[in-house]
Amino acid sequence: MSHCMMLLRRTAALAVLLATVLPAAVSAPAHADDASSCRTAPSAPLDAEQARLADPRTAALAERAGFGDLVRRFPAALCSVRGPAEAGRLLDSWGEALWQSAVRRAQGQRPGGDLPAGDDRPLYWTRLAMTTALARWEPGFAVDRAALRTRFEDASRGLSDNAFQTPAGVRHVFISGFDPFGLDSELRRANPSGSAALQLNGRRITLADGSRAEIRAVVLPVRYADFDAGIVERAFAPRLTGGSGAADVITTISQGYPGIFTLEAWAGRSRSADPYPDNTGSLSGGTREHPVTAPGLGPGAEFIRTTLPTEAATGSVRSPYPVLLNTAVTEIPAGATGPVDREDGPTPGSRAVEGGGGGYLSNEVAYRSNRLRGELAPGLPGSHLHTPVLTGLPADPGLLTGPEFERNENAITAEVRAVLEHTATRP
Repeated sequence: MSHCMMLLRRTAALAVLLATVLPAAVSAPAHADDASSCRTAPSAPLDAEQARLADPRTAALAERAGFGDLVRRFPAALCSVRGPAEAGRLLDSWGEALWQSAVRRAQGQRPGGDLPAGDDRPLYWTRLAMTTALARWEPGFAVDRAALRTRFEDASRGLSDNAFQTPAGVRHVFISGFDPFGLDSELRRANPSGSAALQLNGRRITLADGSRAEIRAVVLPVRYADFDAGIVERAFAPRLTGGSGAADVITTISQGYPGIFTLEAWAGRSRSADPYPDNTGSLSGGTREHPVTAPGLGPGAEFIRTTLPTEAATGSVRSPYPVLLNTAVTEIPAGATGPVDREDGPTPGSRAVEGGGGGYLSNEVAYRSNRLRGELAPGLPGSHLHTPVLTGLPADPGLLTGPEFERNENAITAEVRAVLEHTATRP
């Protein structure tokens, strides 16, 4: 079968799933209601992230975005599967359907529910509910459950079937955002980097120099284990290997500091964020005094400097939040044993403790993607952008959204776009 025909068939299959599973008036896909052979294990062990689904507000975040039918129908769809290969295809298709639905909703193309269109939380909580159904599924044949979850996660995060669509001459801008995090202290938290990724994915924009660009995006998990397993490299490698699907610019994005945007001048090689955990409660094993190198990293420098034209954004984008260049790092200087904070970048021969993005996964996504960029496409610009902290949730914990929260979320996404319009211009 030709590549073109395979692509057409895959696109058609996804379109059918989007049309039949996701609208408000849902008719089930083939076999989705045939639960006669369905076996589930309600007591299957869940990780700390999935366990938060016990809070009814998480189901409300999916339901009030119009994603409740995905959650309800997914178990029956799993029970219709007749073998491992079919299971893999089903996880791919449902993952892609969830991603495309979240993108379409964020961009106002798929009305549903009363939550703001750009809200990234429904994608996060719907995905978790579906991975919980996968954990509880007991098929009558052997499956690699971890591999199936990876396929579903990748597809539902934009890692598959999300290539650039524009021809040569249009700039290709590839970005990544993150899931919500810090949920044990505030379950309603969103992540403006994930919201920006959803709202900008597939958009065609005009850059500050008048040229045209297309943006493609992924949303990454806040989990050390996924980084150890290479999710950043899986996301970015296809966009760094040349050809029509390659990026011209990459920018990783995460939530950073109150009231400001920062372009990070330096990404550090180490993890040093303990005792702050990831979304599953796992720790990195590294502290400021004893940083560690993340598993799975290839060879690279202790610090990698941004190659974006940062002054284009810091000099031109000022409202509603200032955009600053952050040159600070924390290092263990050559010959020393303790960490030193520096405002002007690293010194020769030092050990990385923190990049401008700290010692957590926002720093690591910048380091991993730009280390890979240096290996596969060294002439391509890349950096990391921290958004302001998204504030404005209502004081009442039972209210999931409010006018201030929605205004701030939209303002941050608009300014992310403005920063990209200035930093993605041709050299």
